[in-house]
Amino acid sequence: MDVKFSPRIALWGRLFFWILVAVTSVSVGLLSTRIDLSPRVESDFFFSTDDPALQSSRAIEELFPSSPRIVLAAISEDPHSKDTIARVAGLTKDLRSLSGVSSVLSLTSGPQSPSTVVDSPLWSRILLGDTPNASYLLVESEGPATSGLITSIEEVLEDHRRPGFELAASGVPYVVEQIRRALGRDLRVFSSAALIVFGLVILVVYRSAALVLGTLLTCSAASLVSLTLLSLLGIPIGLLTANLATIVFVLTLSHTVFLTSNWRHLQARTSRDEDDSWGEATLHEALRITFVASFWCLVAALLGFGSLLFATAKPLRDLGVSGAVGTLVAIIMAYGLYPAFLRRGRRRSVDATHLSTPTARTVFRMPSPRWVLPSAALALFASFGLSRLDTDPSLLDYFAPDREPGRGLSTIDAGIGSSPLYLVVGPPEGETLDSPAAGVALQSLQRELDADPDVGTALTAAVIVEEAKLNPLALMLSWRRVLQLLESERFDGIAHRFVTPDRKHAFIALSMHEGSRNDRRQAVLGRLRARVDGAGLQTEHVGGLYQLQGTLSDLVGSSLRKELGGLLLCFLVVAWILSRTLRVALAMTLCLASIPWILLGTLGYLGRPLDIISTPAVNVAIALGIDAMIHLAAAVRRFRATGSSVVESWSEARQQQRPAILGAMAILAAGFAIFALSSFPPTRVFGGLVTVGLLLSAFFALQVLPTLASWLPRNSSSAGTTT
Repeated sequence: MDVKFSPRIALWGRLFFWILVAVTSVSVGLLSTRIDLSPRVESDFFFSTDDPALQSSRAIEELFPSSPRIVLAAISEDPHSKDTIARVAGLTKDLRSLSGVSSVLSLTSGPQSPSTVVDSPLWSRILLGDTPNASYLLVESEGPATSGLITSIEEVLEDHRRPGFELAASGVPYVVEQIRRALGRDLRVFSSAALIVFGLVILVVYRSAALVLGTLLTCSAASLVSLTLLSLLGIPIGLLTANLATIVFVLTLSHTVFLTSNWRHLQARTSRDEDDSWGEATLHEALRITFVASFWCLVAALLGFGSLLFATAKPLRDLGVSGAVGTLVAIIMAYGLYPAFLRRGRRRSVDATHLSTPTARTVFRMPSPRWVLPSAALALFASFGLSRLDTDPSLLDYFAPDREPGRGLSTIDAGIGSSPLYLVVGPPEGETLDSPAAGVALQSLQRELDADPDVGTALTAAVIVEEAKLNPLALMLSWRRVLQLLESERFDGIAHRFVTPDRKHAFIALSMHEGSRNDRRQAVLGRLRARVDGAGLQTEHVGGLYQLQGTLSDLVGSSLRKELGGLLLCFLVVAWILSRTLRVALAMTLCLASIPWILLGTLGYLGRPLDIISTPAVNVAIALGIDAMIHLAAAVRRFRATGSSVVESWSEARQQQRPAILGAMAILAAGFAIFALSSFPPTRVFGGLVTVGLLLSAFFALQVLPTLASWLPRNSSSAGTTT
C-alpha cells in the first residue's frame, strides 16, 4: 500500500501547531492569574433570571425580605439541663460575636427563658422540634453567607464540641458550601490522580514516552483552552459544568487513541522508503482516514449537546454550550497538536506480512452470535429498573450518611426539617387577612401543615397570634387587633414577617423533611397546594430551595429523556450517512441506545438516585460509545470500497479497530475507576457510570454490532467466505 506526501500540507500543519501552542500558553496565563476555576454552587444558580421558578422565589423575597439562615443542632442527653443550657449560652455568645452575623436565636436568646420554650407555640417549633435530645440555634447573616463566614462558624462549633455535647449544622448556605467544597476537592484530587493513571496505562499500551507525553499534553491543552473560552463567554464552573475539564480530556483522548491506532496500522502495511517522506506520508494518510470518522463523531456530539440549549434549567443550557465548545476544541487540539508527537513516537514492531495478508482464520472470524441474545436479555432486564430510577434525590443523598456533614444534616432533617419551602397565600374571596374568616382559614391550614408527614416545621401568622395569646390580656382581643399589636415596635414588628401591611399576602415558612420523603417533590408540593385550597386560601407564590430542587429534578429527568431520544434519532441519520445502509444504521443505533438504557436501569435496581452532578456521566458514556462505533463503521466503509464482502469488511475492520477500542477502554476505565473511591456520593456515581459505560461501549462495538450489521441470509454466497 503506497501513500503520498505533500510538503505544503506538512508546512501548514506545523504552522497550525505553533498557533495552538500560543493559544494554550495564553489560556494557561489567564487561568493562573485572572480566571477562577472553583465551582460556583448557589441555591438560586439552578435557573436563569427569566425562569418562572426563580421569579416566584424572588417575588417572595420582595414581599417578605429575609436573611440567609444557618441551622445548628446542639445534641445532648438532656437539652434542658443546666450544663447544656450553659453550653448553649456560651455557643450563642461566640456565634453572635462573629463578623457578618446579625442575630442568633437559641434557648438562651429569643425566648423569655429556656423553661418557657416547651409550652411556646413559636419557640417549641423552631428551637426544639421533634427530636427529644436536641435543641436548635438559628444563625442569621447580615448579607450573603460567604464561605469565610461558614468557616468561622465551623471553627466556633469545633471549639464548643465536647463529649456529650455534639453539634451539627444545616441550612441552605451551609449545604451549598459543603457541596462546593466536596466537588472542588474531588475534582482536584481525583482528576490529578486520574491523570497519573491515564499516563501509566497509556505508557503500557503505547510503550512510547513521546506518545504518553503528547497525549497528556494535548488532552490537557484542550481542557485548559475550553475552560478559558467558557470563562470569556461568561459561563462559570457550576454543578453540571464542574466535570467539563474531564469530559473534554476524554473526548480529546478518544481522538488520539484512534489516530494512533490507524497510524501504526498504516506503518505496518505500507512500504518504507529510504527518505523521511515515508513517515510524513503515513501520518497524513492516518490523519485523513481517521478524520472522516472523527468528523461524524463531532457531528453526533454537537447534536447531543446542542439539544440541551433548549432546556429550561440554566445548568443544562450551560452544559450544552460547554459541551459544544469542548467538543470543537477537542478535535482541533487532537488534529493540531498531537501529530507533532506522533512524528517522534517510537513505532512498535509489527509483523507487516501478517497484517497485509489476511486469512480466514485471523481476519474473517466474526464474533459469535451467542452474545446477541444475552445482550438483549440484559437490556430487557434493565428496562424494569428504569421505572425505579430516582431523578429527584434528597439533599441527604449528596453526603455520606456515616460521616460529617451528612450525619449532622440527617439529625437536623429528622428534627425540624432541612430544606426550606416558602409559600405566599392570599385571603379568601372578598376578605383580607385580618378578617375573622382569614384567621380561621390560617389556623386550619396550620393544623393541616403540622400533620403533614413531609413538613418538619411550619410557621404561619396563626403561630405568632397563638404565641401572643399566651398572655391572658390578649385572650379577649380579636384576630385583627392581635395582628395590629404584633406590627408595633414593642413586638419588633414580627407580624410584618408573616403578613403584608395591606393584608393581601401571607407568608408561610416551611422546613421540609428530606430523609423520610417517599414522593417526588412536585407531588408533595401539589399536596400542600391542595391543603391551602382546602383551607379556603389561594396559593400565589411558591419558592425556596425545596421548590427549586423539585423543579430542576423534573427538568433534568425530562431533558435526559428528550436528549437521549433526540440524540439517538440524530445518530441514526449520522450512521446512515456514514454507512449508506439503513440496516447498519439501525444496528449501530440499537447498540448505542443499549448503553444508557442498561446504565440507568442498573442505577434504578441499585436504588441510587441520579443527581444533577452525576447526570453528565451518561453523556460521556454515550460519546465514547459513539466514537467506537463510528470509527468501526468508517473502517468497514474503507474495506468495502476495496471490494471486500460485508462479512470480510466487518471482520477486518473489527480486527483493525480492536486495539484502539480496547486501548481506549482500558485507559479511560482505569482513570474513571478512581472516582469511585471518592467520599462524595455524586462523584462516586459519576465515576462508576462512566467506567461501566466504557465496558459496555467496547463490548457492543466489538461483539454485538458486527454480528447485527453483517447478518446475511443463509443462502448468501458471501457469508463466511473469503476472496
